[in-house]
Amino acid sequence: MVNIQLQLQPQTEERLRKILAQYHNQEAFAQNIIAYQITELKRAILNIRLDLQQFEQKYQLETEEFYQQFQTGSLEDTEDFMIWAGIYEMFQENSRKLEELQ
Repeated sequence: MVNIQLQLQPQTEERLRKILAQYHNQEAFAQNIIAYQITELKRAILNIRLDLQQFEQKYQLETEEFYQQFQTGSLEDTEDFMIWAGIYEMFQENSRKLEELQ
C-alpha cells in the first residue's frame, strides 16, 4: 500500500476527508479519479483535433508537416500559424498525459 502525502489547505483537506469517508474502498475512489482524468483528456484531445482540422483545411496542410516547417522557420510567424502551433503543442501534451495514465 502506498501512502500519499498531499499539501492541502485545511478546508480542502476536510472536504476531501468527507468524500473519502463515503468510500469503503479507497482504491475504487482513486480509480474513479484516474478514469475521470482519462475521460477529460480524451475530450480535450477530440476538441483539439477539431481545431487542428480547421487549420488543415484552411491551409491544405497536415498539422505534423506544418509544425515541422514552422519549427524550422520555413513559415512566417503569422497569428494563425502561432495559434496553430500552440494548439498542436497542447495536443501533444495532452496525448503524452493520456499515454502516461493508460
